[in-house]
Amino acid sequence: MKRLTSLASGLALAGLLALAGCGKQEPPPAPKAETPPPAPEIVTVKIGVASPLTGPQAHIGNDIKNGVQLAVDDLNAQGVEIGGKKVKFELIAEDDEANPTKATTVAQKRVDAKVAGVVGHFNSGASIPASKIYSDAGVPQISPSSTNPKYTEQGFKTTFRVVANDNQQGPVLAQFAVEKLKAKSIAVIDDSTAYGQGLADTFEAKARALGAKIVAREHTTDKDTDFKAILTKIKGRKPDLVMFGGIDPQAGPMAKQMAELGIKAKFIGGDGIQTPNFIKLAGKAAEGVMASMPGLPKEQMPGGQAFMDKFKAKFNAEVELFAPMGYDAVFVFVDAMKRAGSTEPAKFLPEVGKTKLTGVIGPVAFDEKGDLVNGPLTVYVVKGEKWEPLETIVPGGGAAEAPAAAPGAAVPATTAPGAPAAAPAAPAGESMPPGAKK
Repeated sequence: MKRLTSLASGLALAGLLALAGCGKQEPPPAPKAETPPPAPEIVTVKIGVASPLTGPQAHIGNDIKNGVQLAVDDLNAQGVEIGGKKVKFELIAEDDEANPTKATTVAQKRVDAKVAGVVGHFNSGASIPASKIYSDAGVPQISPSSTNPKYTEQGFKTTFRVVANDNQQGPVLAQFAVEKLKAKSIAVIDDSTAYGQGLADTFEAKARALGAKIVAREHTTDKDTDFKAILTKIKGRKPDLVMFGGIDPQAGPMAKQMAELGIKAKFIGGDGIQTPNFIKLAGKAAEGVMASMPGLPKEQMPGGQAFMDKFKAKFNAEVELFAPMGYDAVFVFVDAMKRAGSTEPAKFLPEVGKTKLTGVIGPVAFDEKGDLVNGPLTVYVVKGEKWEPLETIVPGGGAAEAPAAAPGAAVPATTAPGAPAAAPAAPAGESMPPGAKK
């Protein structure tokens, strides 16, 4: 009987345990940790800039470098993606000392550093020999300032510029001198560089064609600062106008020495002298000096005022000359990269020549040689220790002035690919006062 009782008790206990087990709640399985999506690949793209960063032309070379740096900073702030990859841009700057031989060394260093493109050089005498090295390596080069026609006449597919060339600038300056200033006898001086001599040659040819008499043609160098022997010779020829093809470190002392010698002729030059530094060097003799400059007046560029404000805030300096062109050159590269879906020079280079965008300086498009299409030129005069625009000219017909941006407007990067490159054409050689709209 006891055995039966014990057995019954055991069975009852087992049943209770079974019931307890059936009522137990198993904890839900822990959620699987989600694998975060892989971080997008970041590609570093090197943008080279080459210009004189030391020596008497360093103020212009550093101006270009700072314009390029501002573009790189703006692009990195935007978080650019190209071909599905995030891109970080890096500036690689090099001093070419405005020296043709050093420029080729610098060009090879940029190529060896695997830059995607080069903004430079400042001087035509540096850009021309360096361009062969970039061409051989397939690296696109955009000069923000080199104006000698030979730069883009070599047949290289890698050479571009975002300023008018001397085949445009020299004749425009000569036409202004003869027709507006009524100069009949002209003395021409150049600094023996590819830029200075090239500009002087095209000026002289046009001035002669317009009936002016060239009473003297003299040569100096881009290192000289004493011009009294040349100027004394010129004084005896009694010119109405002295034209100088060169840069401000020579033009400033030249203007001052003209005043000291009592030369009453007007003084005019190209973009190389249209700087604040010229006014400092020439002192009181700067008053009334005139110069041409490729492009619209900075205040009338579509993104000019905003660019100048941003430039001043970052570098605590005023724009000297070609910083806006250097800035836009970088955006030309990046626009081409986006359209090609690649940062590799071999893939995006064909797109550079197809550029149609609006940058700080206005419409940017290139002809078959790599020259800026319808690049405007502005003639300035020094008044009250400042360069004041006299008139803007579109050589050979082409784009009228781009509309000025409203004060404080954001600096435009690019328009959508395929946007019009230029406003309606103006009649050939027509000039217009700055700010005029057509």
